[in-house]
Amino acid sequence: MAAPGHAFGPDTPWQRELEDAFPFRETPDQLSAIEEVKADMRKPVPMDRVICGDVGYGKTEIAVRAAFKAVQDGKQVAVLVPTTLLVQQHFQTFSERYAAFPVNVRAMSRFNSASEQKAVLDGLSEGTVDVVIGTHRLLSSASRFKDLGLVIVDEEQRFGVEHKEYLKKMRTAVDVLTMSATPIPRTLEMSITGIRELSTIDTPPEERHPILTFVGPSDNRQVAAAIRRELLREGQVFFIHNRVESIDAAAARLRDLVPEARVATAHGQMGEDALEQVMVSFWEKKFDVLVCTTIVESGLDISNANTLIVERADVFGLSQLHQLRGRVGRGRERAYAYFLYPPDKPLTETAHDRLATIAQHSDLGAGMAVAMKDLEIRGAGNLLGGEQSGHIASVGFDLYVRMVGEAVANFKGTVVEEPPEVKVELPVNASLPHDYVPSERLRLDAYRRLAAAVSDDDIAEVRAELLDRYGTLPEPAENLLAVASLRVLARRHGVTEITVAGRQIRFAPLELRESQTMRLQRLYKGAVVKPTVRTVLVPAPTETPRIGARPLRDRAVLTWAAQLLAAVAGDSVAAAATAASR
Repeated sequence: MAAPGHAFGPDTPWQRELEDAFPFRETPDQLSAIEEVKADMRKPVPMDRVICGDVGYGKTEIAVRAAFKAVQDGKQVAVLVPTTLLVQQHFQTFSERYAAFPVNVRAMSRFNSASEQKAVLDGLSEGTVDVVIGTHRLLSSASRFKDLGLVIVDEEQRFGVEHKEYLKKMRTAVDVLTMSATPIPRTLEMSITGIRELSTIDTPPEERHPILTFVGPSDNRQVAAAIRRELLREGQVFFIHNRVESIDAAAARLRDLVPEARVATAHGQMGEDALEQVMVSFWEKKFDVLVCTTIVESGLDISNANTLIVERADVFGLSQLHQLRGRVGRGRERAYAYFLYPPDKPLTETAHDRLATIAQHSDLGAGMAVAMKDLEIRGAGNLLGGEQSGHIASVGFDLYVRMVGEAVANFKGTVVEEPPEVKVELPVNASLPHDYVPSERLRLDAYRRLAAAVSDDDIAEVRAELLDRYGTLPEPAENLLAVASLRVLARRHGVTEITVAGRQIRFAPLELRESQTMRLQRLYKGAVVKPTVRTVLVPAPTETPRIGARPLRDRAVLTWAAQLLAAVAGDSVAAAATAASR
């Protein structure tokens, strides 16, 4: 935020022409994300924005428009992607979208010959190449840009911190746009705390269906049935086997299981010509089943493939599982995903959590929920170091996020007003009984939400959820909600303390005019007003004995305190007489 950056100019007529040529209708989320990116680019500080959108939700189009805007200002753009297949796909997309404009787009991966790579590198250093799309090869010391203005990192979860920091060192004032369906914990946490800006795309494309997801032990009969069902509707199947040395044996096993299926294999150790030939043949529907490694994980778009089978799903990361699932269901057909694990080996606790998460979040746009769960399972990592995951050792996560958020707000110069703490200590039994909410995590979550409530609507929301989940509220739970309401009321009137002091109840700080004081003392015999310390002491209701004397009428104390506070602080002491008579 402190570094100077390039402030890009307003949209040009060519920019509008490019956007009008987009063959699909933009979703509302997509439009707002595009506007946010453009607004960031126009600022005189370097952009650092994360676009979180599920697979197939239109993140590439945002990159196309941002890159074009940078090129309009005479800047170069580097698009960093994790796999050679995705380089080819993006190169095709960018070239088609820029076909009507004088923009020089080049690809750089191991598919290029040495002479082609040299030509691209020379073009970058001379400034004749406007947009370069490449894998990690872009990060080599041989890459020299004449005037780099924008770096786009696609599938950001596939790169290490060092890779991204290296790109920034190329040019300190560079704008960075990061895209991912499931951001790594470190990135997500930096976005939540405000260090990086976050745009989310939640609206699915038209006619997209959720992917039916099955998680369970591996069974040959089930695999054969899943493949045959896809063949019956003339579709294709991805079969993920992530061991190159045994991938041919896996393909032979599938040929035995389903003899009528045409099976091909693909992995990253194949020669580029052979790999490209297999992928093109699969694209042209010459094969029914592609047995492959996770080389197909990122960005691959084959709309006719609508069944995914993953072997040994227990050894994959959470974002990997979600990305793999995104390879199917990209058309109008209903898609199926099978995540299988060995039936004879026990699952580790982490593997169980991952598979349970992927099974629960199968609806459209689940990427953000998966990423948040990943953050919970793996921890947020090191904010200033290289670790992209890992738990904070001695500080609770909520406190840590709050501390970082405050530090960022102070640096930005924005004042964050924390609501004042309100101390309510009255002789009431207010809690969520264990037999009412059995889960400790859910109990703590309810307590946290009630403690953070700033309005009656917040409390009503918690009440509705408790009723819906657990049924009629017991007396202690009702008291807890009443205490939360009293706290909200006290905060509204600037009161931060309501406590028992012997036979009296203390309200502070509270300033009363002389006329109010006289009326209060006339209505409440024995009420004491201490103007110097802005404190009011009022005798407790007669039916409320000292703490520990006999069973208390809990709600009476809370109701009385709330009515008195509303009456006195609300400049209507007379109304307090009603509360006193009760």
